[in-house]
Parts: sequence; C-alpha cells; structure tokens
Amino acid sequence: MFKKVLVANRGEIAVQIIRALHEMSIQAVAIYSVADQDSLFVQLADEAVCIGAGPVNESYLNMQAIISAANLTGCQAIHPGYGFLSENATFATLCQACQLTFIGPDADVIAQMGDKATARQTMKQLGVPVIPGSITILSTVTDALASAQQLGYPVMIKATAGGGGKGIRVVNDEQALAQAFQTAKQEAKASYDDGRLYLEKVIAPAKHIEVQVIADTQGHVVYLPERDCSLQRNHQKVIEESPCALLTPTERQQLGELVAAETKKLHYTNTGTFEFLMDQQHQFYFLEMNTRLQVEHTVTEMVTGLELIKAQVLVAAKMPLPFSQDEVQVNGVAIECRLNAEDPYHDFRPQPGQIKSLIYPMGTLGVRIDAGVVAGSTIAPFYDSMIAKVIVHGKDRKTAIAKMRRCLDELVLTGVQTNREFLSGLLTSEVVKQATYTTEYIQQDFLKEWLTDASTQISSAN
Repeated sequence: MFKKVLVANRGEIAVQIIRALHEMSIQAVAIYSVADQDSLFVQLADEAVCIGAGPVNESYLNMQAIISAANLTGCQAIHPGYGFLSENATFATLCQACQLTFIGPDADVIAQMGDKATARQTMKQLGVPVIPGSITILSTVTDALASAQQLGYPVMIKATAGGGGKGIRVVNDEQALAQAFQTAKQEAKASYDDGRLYLEKVIAPAKHIEVQVIADTQGHVVYLPERDCSLQRNHQKVIEESPCALLTPTERQQLGELVAAETKKLHYTNTGTFEFLMDQQHQFYFLEMNTRLQVEHTVTEMVTGLELIKAQVLVAAKMPLPFSQDEVQVNGVAIECRLNAEDPYHDFRPQPGQIKSLIYPMGTLGVRIDAGVVAGSTIAPFYDSMIAKVIVHGKDRKTAIAKMRRCLDELVLTGVQTNREFLSGLLTSEVVKQATYTTEYIQQDFLKEWLTDASTQISSAN
C-alpha cells in the first residue's frame, strides 16, 4: 500500500481525497496555487507545495510542476480527482515514466475513452447504441456545415476533451452553427488545451442517465446504481439523484450489465462513468465516458454505503475490490445539490469574494456536506464557482426532497451571493417532485417561471 499520495486538485474534492487517505493511514500531499494558499485542503494536508500563480495553466495544469512536487515530497502515487488533469493521457503517461502510480485508468484507455469522439466510435464498434454524429473531427466551419446538413438540425457542437459543459453549443440552423463553431473551439482550447470538435444530433426530450463502474487488476468489474443527472443548465449538472425514479429494476440491471461487459472488453481498471441519454421510450444512447471520479459520486456512496475514493486507491495499489457485485444494493434515495457562488438573477454570473459567515445544515441522519471552504475563505475568480455539495439520503424521494429543502433553508452564507434560492425553488417544482424532468427542463421551462415569480415577490415586497 502507498505511504504517501499527492492530491493533484483543489477545493472540495481535494478535501475529500485527503480525508480518505488519512482514514487509510496514508499521508497526503497537497499542491496549491498562490490564490489557494489559505484554503482548507492545504491546511488538512500533511505537506503542501506551492506550484504557481492562480491561473490554472500556471498551476493545476502544470504537469512538470506537479510531478516535481510529488518527487520532492517522496510520493508513490498521484490522485487527480476530477477536472484539471484527471482525464489527460499525457499526464498519466508522465506519471508512469516518473515511477508514480496514477490513481485512475491506464493512459491508453484514457486516450481511447477520454476523447469523446474516439469513445463514440469505440462504443459503436462494440455494438452499443450511440447518438448519431459526425464521423470525423471537424477542422473547419465548412466541415461542420456539411456534417450538420447530413444529420439534420438541431445539432450539438461538442469538444472531444474535458467536461463540465465547456466547448458545447446547441445550434438550430446554419447561421447559428457558423457563429458558434469558433467560440466553442476557443473555449475548448482555453479549458482543455484541445480545440477539437465534433457534432451530435440533438435527442430531446431526454433524460441524462449515467452508470459508474469500478474494476480491479484481478478482472473484477462492479457496476453501481444509476444516477439521474438531467437537471442541467448550459449542459452543467445542477442537481443529481440516485437511483433514477423512472427506471425499473429490470432496466437498471440490463443497463448495468451492459456497461460492465463493455468495461471488461476495454480492459479498463479503476473507476469510470458511462453516460447515456434516455428517450421517452426508454431507449438508451451512449453519450460519453468519463475516465475519472465524478462530482456526483457522492449520491452513489449514500445509497450503497461504499467509499469510492478508498476503492480507487486500493485498485491503484493492485489490490482487489473490497466489495462484489452481490454486495451492491440500492438503499433509499440520495440527492445532491451543487451550491455555487453565482447570481441566478443575472445569468448566473460568478461571484468571487470572501465568505464572511458560513453555517452548514446538519442535525439529522443522512446529511452530508462536501466542502472546501469555511468562514473567511475566498472564492477566487480563476476556478469553478462551486462552494460545496449538499447531499442527503432518505428512505424514498419524498423524504429526501423534504430533507434537502430543510438543509437549504437552514444554510447560512454571507459575503458572496449563491444559487441557494434557485436550488430550493427547483425542489418545489411539481415536475421535479414527479421526476419527469428532462435535460431541457431548466432552460426551457423552469428558469423563466422562477425568475418571473421572484420578480413578482420583490415588487410586492417593495
């Protein structure tokens, strides 16, 4: 087993990895930017190394600086968390070349599945239904226009690398495609240092369903209960839950067995997530595979009682999975809300600044807060605006929703504006209560209604 592991990330996920390592009696080394020098994860680590200035290209994407920090502090392994370099095959290869274990899949599999266009072709060859899309990478607007004409509008421009909604645009006609192509390319290049794009046909209305798998080096593959991640804004997840209320036990088993079989064919190790769109006839279409831990892995942990970060570390150390498929059971319902420093009343503009006071809701069984900030912490302008993840567990959806609403009502945070009221409003929606929401619900229906109601309440108060 490893004695010391470097955590190549920041914020709440760095905190969770450090805590898991400490519970496994493993020392944790943090890397941090100048902007993060007073952060919670830096304080919790056994050692911490400053690797550069605030911008990600000068710090958390600086491979050489991260490798140097790992070697300097005597680490045997690196956990990349999610985002940043977690799906970067070059970084995984560099770790191996420097005798450092990358806690994730092998570099060749990351290259194969972390690249969304390549992953689509791989899944298609393996017989998995995929969303119709462009056959090759689109180098120019002319190529994109030709591909869109074959697919038929609306289409979605997508970056081959990364995640989190970056480099994605939905377009309805030629003019919109020509305008959006370059901006999507620039955004993808800035976010992932990879500007390659492809097109997919838009399937709507649909639910976004994902299934996480984990596999060890002994050949064992386990699939976990699916997550419903359909509540999205601009292709970024807002609220996630597990299991999906609309799936039958038979559908759950069939989908799980499908991804487990594909995982074995790929010779995949460690954790990954297969993402699908499910249409109204419950037909599933492969969307992409994330070759890393997911932000929303917490809801899976809540309904199964399994600890996935610890399992990742064990697998990376060539040890067998600590649980079998038979031990994976769905217990109740879990919901996660992403609390962000943003202004939902003004197009969700990021709200950097210092948190003056912060009281997290607790007090009952089944409440979990994953956070990387405390009172006095600063939300830097260089990074994602997520403050914390609020996760609840209940015996059923009604109980879980009521618990989450209570938690959001009790949460106290001053100094920066957040999306707390927006999240609370979503949970009062009858569409959300009935679990019939789709990926388009927030953008097409809920947001406009919520803003109108909020404006009316403000006018009445004045």
